[in-house]
Amino acid sequence: ANEMKERLEKILGEDGKNIVTGTFHSVCARILRKHITRMGYNSDFTIYDTDDQKKLISTCLKELNIDDKKFPPKAVLGEISKSKDKLIDSVSYNLSAGKDDFRAVTIGKIYALYERKKKEANALDFDDLIFITVKLLESEDDIREGYKSRFKYLSVDEYQDTNKAQFRLCELLCPDERNI
Repeated sequence: ANEMKERLEKILGEDGKNIVTGTFHSVCARILRKHITRMGYNSDFTIYDTDDQKKLISTCLKELNIDDKKFPPKAVLGEISKSKDKLIDSVSYNLSAGKDDFRAVTIGKIYALYERKKKEANALDFDDLIFITVKLLESEDDIREGYKSRFKYLSVDEYQDTNKAQFRLCELLCPDERNI
């Protein structure tokens, strides 16, 4: 992202300094540092790395008396991550879990506790950066419109690799879907 910004500044001169560049996650982190209080967090939130996430999932498993051999933390985190990439929060995940699907019901309980504990700690995981930014932009018209008015075009490297959450983020930030 920094290399791209440097190239654009060389090509565009002064106009290049107004270009916002970054990974999906870094751009979202910047947006959230400014506006996350609207989502019930403090702006000095912590971003959990993979080790922090695994420790927290292990804590949740112990608290819920769930065997970590049957529900390994890495596998549970993978399921939670896939859900967030599809913009499925813990409430929706639990509602969609069939009552007879023991695995889904159990992961739903873990997902809900994991989210509650992160919020109590004023922490986000890596997936939350995009997930919560999308929720913020969907729910806060003034913030969304502020960003949309700031951008004329949105360019995404490796666009074919975007997931649902990243695509939705692009839609919310771009003033005109034809300008992606």
